[in-house]
Amino acid sequence: MRPDITTGPASAGPLFDAVARATAVATGLMLVALVTLVCLEALLRGGFNYSLGFAEELTGYGVVFLTFFGAALALRGQAMFQVHFLLDAWPLGTRRWLVRAFVLIALVICVILAWKTKDLTLSSFSRGKFAPTVLRTPLWIPQIMLPLGFSVLAFFLVEQLLLSFRKSGDD
Repeated sequence: MRPDITTGPASAGPLFDAVARATAVATGLMLVALVTLVCLEALLRGGFNYSLGFAEELTGYGVVFLTFFGAALALRGQAMFQVHFLLDAWPLGTRRWLVRAFVLIALVICVILAWKTKDLTLSSFSRGKFAPTVLRTPLWIPQIMLPLGFSVLAFFLVEQLLLSFRKSGDD
């Protein structure tokens, strides 16, 4: 079930490919923005003894975004850590059921966390809460990354579940 390096990750269909492309583009743009912001902040502090003041706040939000969306892409590319010496010791059929069990448990956890963080985001939005920072960012803006991140993870978990039912050349 591991992807071939030449063909990329296994795919359950064009919808999953499109979402993966959009996720990769958004993650790449966020990474470029973060590197630019950090380099600009370092240049301004080192060269002109001036700070943007808001760079730390924005980079914190960006790191959360990269963590969730990068983890979703790593999941899709099967680049997450696995204990292969244990997993490979089982017969193929047993391995498939272990993967399915893992995916189902992870999917339930992601759905619950997406639901709960959505409630937190809506609560901050309805109560008009702001971050006690220089930018006074409305809290719902950074908080919305949590349910979105858990949803993208859940989406690619569904893909992994679908792929676990495909026959491979090993069968």
